[in-house]
Parts: sequence; C-alpha cells; structure tokens
Amino acid sequence: MAETICRALRDGAFEGEHAPALTIKDTIDTPLGSFVFNHILTQLTSNILAGKSQARGVVLVALSRPPSFYAELLKDKGFDVSSSSKWLRVLDCYSDPLGWKNKLMEKGTVRNPYEETSLKTSLCKNLKELDKVLSSIIELGKEIVEEGKGRFAVAIDSVSEVLRHSSLPSVARILSHLRSHDQVSCIFCLLHVDLHEAKVAATLEYLSTMHADVEPIVQRTNGQRNTSEDLPMVEQSFKRGKFHVRFKRRNGRVRVMREELYVEGSGIKITDVSSEDGITAQSLVPKVQFNLDLSDKERLDRAKVVLPFEHQGTGKPIQIYDGRKSLNESENEEKQASVEKPQTTEDSGRGEIIYFRDSDDEMPDSDEDPDDDLDI
Repeated sequence: MAETICRALRDGAFEGEHAPALTIKDTIDTPLGSFVFNHILTQLTSNILAGKSQARGVVLVALSRPPSFYAELLKDKGFDVSSSSKWLRVLDCYSDPLGWKNKLMEKGTVRNPYEETSLKTSLCKNLKELDKVLSSIIELGKEIVEEGKGRFAVAIDSVSEVLRHSSLPSVARILSHLRSHDQVSCIFCLLHVDLHEAKVAATLEYLSTMHADVEPIVQRTNGQRNTSEDLPMVEQSFKRGKFHVRFKRRNGRVRVMREELYVEGSGIKITDVSSEDGITAQSLVPKVQFNLDLSDKERLDRAKVVLPFEHQGTGKPIQIYDGRKSLNESENEEKQASVEKPQTTEDSGRGEIIYFRDSDDEMPDSDEDPDDDLDI
C-alpha cells in the first residue's frame, strides 16, 4: 500500500487535472505520522534522482523540525546532501515562524540565532501571512525547474503548525491553489488530528485524493486512562500501528487498503495485516470487572424466567395460529360444513378459494394477529 502511495505521487498530475494530494493523519495514541512522512519523502527523492518521477525536485516546508534534521535524515538514507541544491529547497518555518529572533538580531541582542545547514534554505519570518508563504513556495519550486516547463513536489511536515497561526479557510485556500498550480506535481502533508476539530480533518480529506490514517492496534474507549497494567499496550503504540489508506478514484469510487507499520531504527517497515493480529489485539485488551459469558447455572436461571404476556398454558393446550391448518382439522370442518349446510343447486354455482401456506418462510397474511403468541 505504501508503494501505491509513492507510485501515485511519483506519477504526479495528469494533463488537465489537479495534482494528487496525500494527507497523513495520526494522534497522540500512535504518534507515527512523522515516520510515514519521512518514509514517503525519501521514497519520492529516490524516484526523482532516478529520473522516474514527474517532479524534478521537492520544496520542503519545515514547520515541526529544523532543516538540519532533514539533512541528517537524507544523509542517513544514503543521499548526497552536498548536491541537494539541484533537487531540494527548504522553506524554514521552524527557526523563526513569527520573526521574533529577527527583531532581536536587529536590536543587537543576539548575533545570529539561526543554525547553519548544508541544505539550501529560505527563511520564513511570518507564518501568519500565508500569501507570502505561498509565493515563497512557488519561487523555490521555480528555482529547481530552471526551464520553467517541469514540475516540483511540495511536502509540508505539519499542517497543524500552520493552523496555530492561521484560519482553516486560509489554509484550505493555499492548499487548493497549490494543487491547481500548473507546475506542482504532487502534495503531501501531515496532520495531528487530535489537536483540531473534526471539521479540520474533514476539510483536508475533501482536498486530498489520498488520506492515510495511523491508528493504534487496539482502540481505547472514550475516557479510558492508561494504568500500570496498560504499559505494554502503550509501548506497542509507539512502535507499531495500523495503516489505513483511502484512494479516491476518478470514477468517484473509494478504494480502502489496510496494512501494519513497524518502527525499525530511524525508519519504518510496512507489511500486510498478519493473521495473528486478532490474537495480539485480544491479548492487549485491558481487563474488565465483569464477565462477557454466562455460566451453566446462569443459563438455567435465565430459562426459568417468566416473560410478561407469555402463554402459560393454564391447563389447556397452547395453540398458536401460524396460518396453516392440520389435516384432521380441515377434514372435521369439511364434514361439519356438509352436515350443517347441504349443497343446493344455488351453491353449486358459487366458487371458493382456500389457501394454506406452504412453509414458514412466507410472510403472514394481513388479517393475522401479530400478537397471537401473547396473552393480551
């Protein structure tokens, strides 16, 4: 499934269509969204360097991590960071998102509060002005595409940080503008769902062609707190989780895929859902103070309970009409009818339709009493 995502981002936008967009969502119960984001970033970079991607480079909007973190990440994955200026630009919105450090530097309070990095970066000093942020992203992308005919990818490592300083309509407008830009190949971003209202996730899902949810192996009920007995489950949530992805197709249908992801060192491993998942989830279910099954004695006691309005017999045989008559009853009624009313010439010209249900599968007639089995 992760390969399917990377392939969709690699192929980019089709002629006359908007760029594909991926939204990665996680929560504090399973904070593995950043691992998924880094995995997709490195996979897309590999495709770009191999010449397999529609995009010729990546514009990385760093909001939750400094540019030096991504420099180390790419170096650990075997990429030549010294030549990254050919295919990577970083818009640094992490170091000074509101321009406070820049004001201190102008006053002479500090000399240079910004750390140096080997990546080619551009500093964002006011994250509240999203129009300028959009212009900076487009300008950095055009630096990668020198001829002006190619496309570039946009990666945003935390939309949650943008929403701290800007409204949801403004963020949605910027994302929609990027998708419709003729030089943007694809977009992918990360959102921490539990920090926002439900409408935020719904809006980003609407703007995205793919959205991936990172969920815990065992879902906890609302209001349930962690205890000392739940420590193994908490540890599992930081190392392992469910990976659900929904793809929106062009015909309007939605394709859903499920996998599992594991944290291995500084990266992740995504595999198919194992057959032992149910057994593992059962072992991680917290203990409860009541039984979910009945004992033999409890079953017997339940059978002895008298239900209200139920036929009790009272010395007479219980007869419940089911729409059918027995053979003896029909024969007796025919004999009684022939004795009480002999057939005349007038009756011979009249017809009668008698219908008996063939099986219990047929619906009862409209004139039958639905409460015939109750003493009402």
